Amino acid sequence: VRWATSPRRGQVTTGILGVVIFFDDYANTLVVGNTMRQVTDRLRISREKLAYIVDSTAAPVSCVALVTTWIGYEVGLIGTAMNQIGLELSPYSVFLNSIPYSFYPLLTIFFVFTVANSGRDFGPMHAAESRARTTGMVLGPGAKVDPAAAGDSPELRLKDGKPVRAVNAVVPIAAMIAAVLSGLYLTGQGETLRDVIGSADSYKALMWGSMVGMMTAVLLTLSQRILTTGEVIDAWYAGIKSMLFAMIILVLAWSLSAVSQQLRTADYLVSVLSDSLLPALVPALVFVLASATAFATGSSWATMGILMPLVVPLVWAVLEGGGGSMHLLYSTVACVLSGAVLGDHCSPISDTTILSSMASGCDHVEHVRTQLPYALTVGVVAVLLGTLPTGLGAPWWLCMLLGAGVLFAVVRVIGRPVPEAA
Repeated sequence: VRWATSPRRGQVTTGILGVVIFFDDYANTLVVGNTMRQVTDRLRISREKLAYIVDSTAAPVSCVALVTTWIGYEVGLIGTAMNQIGLELSPYSVFLNSIPYSFYPLLTIFFVFTVANSGRDFGPMHAAESRARTTGMVLGPGAKVDPAAAGDSPELRLKDGKPVRAVNAVVPIAAMIAAVLSGLYLTGQGETLRDVIGSADSYKALMWGSMVGMMTAVLLTLSQRILTTGEVIDAWYAGIKSMLFAMIILVLAWSLSAVSQQLRTADYLVSVLSDSLLPALVPALVFVLASATAFATGSSWATMGILMPLVVPLVWAVLEGGGGSMHLLYSTVACVLSGAVLGDHCSPISDTTILSSMASGCDHVEHVRTQLPYALTVGVVAVLLGTLPTGLGAPWWLCMLLGAGVLFAVVRVIGRPVPEAA
């Protein structure tokens, strides 16, 4: 708050906080949106811009960070797909190798900070920012905001007279990360760090980390007498309750994936497409398909569960036919994850999009309308300058730099300066 003294600094601070809270997209959305809302209102930053920054540093960060609630699910899907094709590769190693090809999430994070630091916007976002800056109206006329926003739930309200210390948030998260990294090291084998992490039991490490983080939070809370034992248990159940919707989505996604396996859908697709598809185009086609599926379903996790068991055997059949190298497999895995995040960003029925609107106190329709041009801009750049060239053999780092340069140019050329506060 002391550093966020201008609209530009306020936006950058919100983005930094979004990256720092990397371990879960739901936690990121709820914490950053509710924490920064009063700060951004004071700085005359529109609620639409706050919701965009919150949404764009939630799933993209959780998708590629090394220790998140997404990793266990993603690695599990990759492991199942690896078993289907009989490939003896560590699922976590495949995930690590796919990160450089995750152009959309990485370029989205870059684009957020570029827009925040430039003082420029384009499309509906420019109109929203100009309104907020010149009139002080952070919400547009006729905006509909749910009064029962996530930050107003009884479980998240502070108790009167109790201390509020940053250490109570930082220490449990640090303990969780340390426990996960220790778990990966203890369960892994090999000479190099990549070999150790690649062969580790990531599921077991994540379970250890979750338990250590939770117990650390409990001990800190009880030792400072912030909550009673009964209130700690109630708070713990409230946390579980907030994840119930995600669990339902997972069960349904796993069910649909199991149906696809029983119907041998992957085998059918391989028999029909493996000889007719150009290998270099497979990752890009998967990215577009994942984006469309996530947009229609409103769930990135369901999209991953549906597509991963289908497209990995397909790309492996192409590789076995002499159609390319292992980087196509890594890129395809990345495109399932990245495309799912893009479709999730654009979908008005996405859980994280809805949560971002609620936590930021923004009209949901306005959030979708102002975010859509930004998400699609990054998506087009990611597939045209990232996924397609790497499919043809271009180095990923060069494509990443080229994509970042083009996005920077878009902001400078198309973006217009937002008027200063009156």
